[in-house]
Amino acid sequence: MNTLARRARAEWGLLYVTVRDALHERGWRAVPMALGAVCLTAVLHFVHNQSWGYQLVQNLGAVRAEDPLWLALLRTPLSLFVPALDLPVWGALGQLLLVFGIAEICLGRWRTLTLAYAATLAGTLYARVGIWLGPDSPLGLPGSDAHVVDTGPSAAVVGLAVFVGWRYGAHVTAGAVIAAMVVEVALKGNLAGKEHLAAIGVVLVLCGVSALRHRCSRARTGSSGLPPIQS
Repeated sequence: MNTLARRARAEWGLLYVTVRDALHERGWRAVPMALGAVCLTAVLHFVHNQSWGYQLVQNLGAVRAEDPLWLALLRTPLSLFVPALDLPVWGALGQLLLVFGIAEICLGRWRTLTLAYAATLAGTLYARVGIWLGPDSPLGLPGSDAHVVDTGPSAAVVGLAVFVGWRYGAHVTAGAVIAAMVVEVALKGNLAGKEHLAAIGVVLVLCGVSALRHRCSRARTGSSGLPPIQS
Protein backbone atom coordinates (compact mmCIF):
# COMPACT_ATOMS: atom_id res chain seq x y z
CA MET A 1 0.00 0.00 0.00
CA ASN A 2 1.51 3.33 -1.06
CA THR A 3 1.83 6.36 1.19
CA LEU A 4 -1.19 8.18 -0.24
CA ALA A 5 -3.46 5.15 0.27
CA ARG A 6 -2.20 4.70 3.84
CA ARG A 7 -2.90 8.32 4.63
CA ALA A 8 -6.35 8.14 3.08
CA ARG A 9 -7.14 5.02 5.08
CA ALA A 10 -5.90 6.64 8.29
CA GLU A 11 -7.96 9.77 7.59
CA TRP A 12 -11.23 8.26 6.34
CA GLY A 13 -11.01 4.53 7.04
CA LEU A 14 -13.18 4.40 10.17
CA LEU A 15 -15.67 6.89 8.73
CA TYR A 16 -15.91 4.99 5.44
CA VAL A 17 -16.44 1.61 7.10
CA THR A 18 -19.10 3.00 9.43
CA VAL A 19 -21.09 4.61 6.61
CA ARG A 20 -20.61 1.68 4.23
CA ASP A 21 -21.79 -0.91 6.72
CA ALA A 22 -24.87 1.12 7.67
CA LEU A 23 -25.89 1.68 4.05
CA HIS A 24 -25.20 -1.96 3.16
CA GLU A 25 -27.33 -3.19 6.04
CA ARG A 26 -30.24 -0.72 5.87
CA GLY A 27 -29.86 1.18 2.61
CA TRP A 28 -31.65 4.54 2.54
CA ARG A 29 -33.44 3.57 5.75
CA ALA A 30 -30.19 4.45 7.52
CA VAL A 31 -30.65 8.15 6.74
CA PRO A 32 -34.37 9.03 7.02
CA MET A 33 -33.70 12.38 8.68
CA ALA A 34 -31.24 13.44 5.99
CA LEU A 35 -33.71 12.48 3.25
CA GLY A 36 -36.47 14.35 5.07
CA ALA A 37 -34.23 17.44 5.33
CA VAL A 38 -33.48 17.30 1.61
CA CYS A 39 -37.17 16.97 0.71
CA LEU A 40 -38.19 19.80 3.05
CA THR A 41 -35.47 22.09 1.66
CA ALA A 42 -36.55 21.30 -1.91
CA VAL A 43 -40.19 22.06 -1.09
CA LEU A 44 -39.28 25.34 0.63
CA HIS A 45 -37.13 26.33 -2.35
CA PHE A 46 -40.02 25.64 -4.74
CA VAL A 47 -42.51 27.57 -2.62
CA HIS A 48 -40.04 30.42 -2.10
CA ASN A 49 -39.76 30.90 -5.85
CA GLN A 50 -43.51 31.23 -6.37
CA SER A 51 -45.19 34.62 -6.33
CA TRP A 52 -47.61 33.38 -3.67
CA GLY A 53 -44.97 31.62 -1.57
CA TYR A 54 -42.06 34.03 -1.26
CA GLN A 55 -43.45 36.01 1.63
CA LEU A 56 -44.77 32.87 3.29
CA VAL A 57 -41.30 31.33 3.48
CA GLN A 58 -39.83 34.65 4.59
CA ASN A 59 -42.35 34.90 7.41
CA LEU A 60 -41.83 31.31 8.56
CA GLY A 61 -38.11 30.71 8.10
CA ALA A 62 -36.09 33.82 7.23
CA VAL A 63 -34.01 35.02 10.19
CA ARG A 64 -32.39 38.45 10.28
CA ALA A 65 -30.58 40.23 13.08
CA GLU A 66 -33.10 43.08 12.87
CA ASP A 67 -35.89 40.72 13.92
CA PRO A 68 -36.99 40.59 17.58
CA LEU A 69 -35.07 37.82 19.32
CA TRP A 70 -38.22 35.84 20.19
CA LEU A 71 -39.26 35.86 16.53
CA ALA A 72 -35.79 34.81 15.35
CA LEU A 73 -35.77 31.91 17.81
CA LEU A 74 -39.25 30.90 16.67
CA ARG A 75 -38.12 30.87 13.03
CA THR A 76 -34.76 29.19 13.65
CA PRO A 77 -35.95 25.55 13.37
CA LEU A 78 -37.34 26.12 9.88
CA SER A 79 -34.53 28.50 8.87
CA LEU A 80 -32.21 25.48 8.84
CA PHE A 81 -33.99 24.28 5.69
CA VAL A 82 -34.37 27.58 3.82
CA PRO A 83 -31.63 27.64 1.12
CA ALA A 84 -29.32 30.65 1.17
CA LEU A 85 -29.94 33.03 -1.72
CA ASP A 86 -26.28 33.04 -2.83
CA LEU A 87 -26.02 29.22 -3.04
CA PRO A 88 -27.60 27.17 -5.84
CA VAL A 89 -30.31 24.94 -4.43
CA TRP A 90 -28.62 21.80 -5.76
CA GLY A 91 -25.58 22.78 -3.70
CA ALA A 92 -27.66 23.06 -0.54
CA LEU A 93 -29.42 19.75 -1.25
CA GLY A 94 -26.13 17.99 -1.94
CA GLN A 95 -24.59 19.33 1.27
CA LEU A 96 -27.58 18.25 3.32
CA LEU A 97 -27.70 14.75 1.87
CA LEU A 98 -23.98 14.11 2.22
CA VAL A 99 -23.16 15.75 5.55
CA PHE A 100 -26.47 15.15 7.34
CA GLY A 101 -26.51 11.57 6.05
CA ILE A 102 -23.00 10.80 7.30
CA ALA A 103 -23.68 12.52 10.62
CA GLU A 104 -26.97 10.68 11.08
CA ILE A 105 -25.22 7.34 10.64
CA CYS A 106 -22.19 8.20 12.76
CA LEU A 107 -23.73 10.27 15.54
CA GLY A 108 -27.37 9.25 15.62
CA ARG A 109 -30.39 11.33 14.64
CA TRP A 110 -30.92 13.29 17.83
CA ARG A 111 -27.28 14.21 18.31
CA THR A 112 -27.06 15.27 14.66
CA LEU A 113 -30.16 17.42 14.99
CA THR A 114 -28.92 18.95 18.26
CA LEU A 115 -25.53 19.83 16.78
CA ALA A 116 -27.13 21.23 13.64
CA TYR A 117 -29.38 23.56 15.60
CA ALA A 118 -26.58 24.54 17.99
CA ALA A 119 -24.42 25.58 15.04
CA THR A 120 -27.29 27.46 13.39
CA LEU A 121 -28.23 29.22 16.60
CA ALA A 122 -24.60 30.20 17.19
CA GLY A 123 -24.54 32.00 13.84
CA THR A 124 -27.88 33.66 14.50
CA LEU A 125 -26.83 34.98 17.91
CA TYR A 126 -23.39 36.01 16.69
CA ALA A 127 -24.97 38.27 14.06
CA ARG A 128 -26.70 40.23 16.81
CA VAL A 129 -23.56 40.51 18.92
CA GLY A 130 -21.46 41.46 15.90
CA ILE A 131 -23.80 44.27 14.90
CA TRP A 132 -23.84 45.50 18.51
CA LEU A 133 -20.01 45.56 18.50
CA GLY A 134 -19.98 47.52 15.26
CA PRO A 135 -17.65 47.51 12.25
CA ASP A 136 -14.71 48.98 14.19
CA SER A 137 -14.38 45.83 16.27
CA PRO A 138 -12.44 42.83 14.87
CA LEU A 139 -15.47 40.66 15.68
CA GLY A 140 -18.02 43.28 14.69
CA LEU A 141 -20.35 43.71 11.72
CA PRO A 142 -21.73 46.72 9.86
CA GLY A 143 -25.27 47.75 10.72
CA SER A 144 -26.41 46.90 7.17
CA ASP A 145 -25.94 43.19 7.96
CA ALA A 146 -29.00 43.40 10.21
CA HIS A 147 -31.10 43.19 7.03
CA VAL A 148 -29.28 40.12 5.63
CA VAL A 149 -30.94 36.70 5.91
CA ASP A 150 -28.96 34.13 7.92
CA THR A 151 -27.00 31.34 6.28
CA GLY A 152 -29.70 28.66 6.03
CA PRO A 153 -28.35 25.09 6.27
CA SER A 154 -24.70 25.94 5.61
CA ALA A 155 -23.76 26.77 9.23
CA ALA A 156 -25.21 23.43 10.35
CA VAL A 157 -23.40 21.61 7.54
CA VAL A 158 -20.06 23.19 8.46
CA GLY A 159 -20.54 22.46 12.15
CA LEU A 160 -21.48 18.83 11.56
CA ALA A 161 -18.57 18.30 9.16
CA VAL A 162 -16.11 19.54 11.77
CA PHE A 163 -17.63 17.48 14.59
CA VAL A 164 -17.82 14.24 12.59
CA GLY A 165 -14.29 14.76 11.28
CA TRP A 166 -12.97 15.24 14.80
CA ARG A 167 -15.06 12.40 16.24
CA TYR A 168 -13.95 9.85 13.64
CA GLY A 169 -10.29 10.80 13.38
CA ALA A 170 -10.53 12.73 10.09
CA HIS A 171 -8.62 15.61 11.61
CA VAL A 172 -7.09 16.83 8.36
CA THR A 173 -10.57 17.03 6.82
CA ALA A 174 -11.96 18.90 9.81
CA GLY A 175 -8.99 21.25 9.72
CA ALA A 176 -9.48 21.83 5.99
CA VAL A 177 -13.13 22.80 6.58
CA ILE A 178 -12.07 25.28 9.26
CA ALA A 179 -9.31 26.68 7.06
CA ALA A 180 -11.74 27.11 4.16
CA MET A 181 -14.10 29.11 6.36
CA VAL A 182 -11.23 31.31 7.59
CA VAL A 183 -10.20 31.97 3.99
CA GLU A 184 -13.82 32.80 3.11
CA VAL A 185 -13.91 35.44 5.84
CA ALA A 186 -10.50 36.80 4.83
CA LEU A 187 -11.55 37.18 1.19
CA LYS A 188 -15.17 38.24 1.57
CA GLY A 189 -15.68 39.27 5.17
CA ASN A 190 -19.42 38.73 4.76
CA LEU A 191 -22.04 37.80 7.34
CA ALA A 192 -22.33 34.19 6.18
CA GLY A 193 -18.61 33.52 6.56
CA LYS A 194 -18.49 34.99 10.07
CA GLU A 195 -21.59 33.01 11.06
CA HIS A 196 -19.81 29.88 9.85
CA LEU A 197 -16.87 30.68 12.13
CA ALA A 198 -19.25 31.24 15.03
CA ALA A 199 -20.81 27.83 14.33
CA ILE A 200 -17.36 26.24 14.23
CA GLY A 201 -16.43 27.90 17.52
CA VAL A 202 -19.44 26.42 19.29
CA VAL A 203 -18.81 22.99 17.75
CA LEU A 204 -15.17 23.04 18.87
CA VAL A 205 -16.34 23.77 22.40
CA LEU A 206 -18.71 20.80 22.15
CA CYS A 207 -15.82 18.66 20.85
CA GLY A 208 -13.83 19.62 23.94
CA VAL A 209 -16.75 18.81 26.25
CA SER A 210 -17.27 15.46 24.51
CA ALA A 211 -13.56 14.61 24.76
CA LEU A 212 -13.55 15.44 28.46
CA ARG A 213 -16.62 13.27 29.09
CA HIS A 214 -15.11 10.30 27.27
CA ARG A 215 -11.79 10.73 29.04
CA CYS A 216 -13.56 10.68 32.40
CA SER A 217 -15.63 7.68 31.30
CA ARG A 218 -12.53 5.75 30.23
CA ALA A 219 -10.83 6.59 33.49
CA ARG A 220 -13.77 5.13 35.42
CA THR A 221 -14.24 2.00 33.30
CA GLY A 222 -10.71 1.38 32.09
CA SER A 223 -11.93 1.19 28.47
CA SER A 224 -10.38 2.92 25.48
CA GLY A 225 -11.26 3.94 21.97
CA LEU A 226 -14.42 5.45 20.55
CA PRO A 227 -17.69 5.16 22.44
CA PRO A 228 -20.46 3.09 20.84
CA ILE A 229 -22.08 4.62 17.79
CA GLN A 230 -25.66 5.69 18.40
CA SER A 231 -28.43 4.63 16.09
